[in-house]
Amino acid sequence: MIAIDQMGNLSGSCTTSGMGFKMRGRLGDSPIIGAGLYVDNEVGACVATGQGEEIIKVCGSFLVVELMRRGLTPTEACKEAVRRIAKRHPNRPDYLQACFIAINKNAQVGAFALRKGFSYAVGTSNSNELKNAAYLW
Repeated sequence: MIAIDQMGNLSGSCTTSGMGFKMRGRLGDSPIIGAGLYVDNEVGACVATGQGEEIIKVCGSFLVVELMRRGLTPTEACKEAVRRIAKRHPNRPDYLQACFIAINKNAQVGAFALRKGFSYAVGTSNSNELKNAAYLW
């Protein structure tokens, strides 16, 4: 979850449900700041979900926020993070999914997923909307 309040302050939170049949001692992306979640109140916020090991390898949420700092929209920044994960897997394994949701300081929201089927909710004081994320594969 990521949010912006009426004063323009950003916040975020994330949890993990873990991976079924995971190896003992496995650590996902959620507890690693910059992987599963990153918030910079001057720029934006990002949260990730999916194959945590792959999100960690690209420092996914931090990457998205830094790309927004350089001027990319939230959707463009999320797409670039997904592309970096995809580049590591040219054979497109069936098990792999990674998704990012981001918001910038101007309250623009965007998301992007590696595979079809990721949806996210956007809520404002006036509306609530369920959206399907654009995807690469």
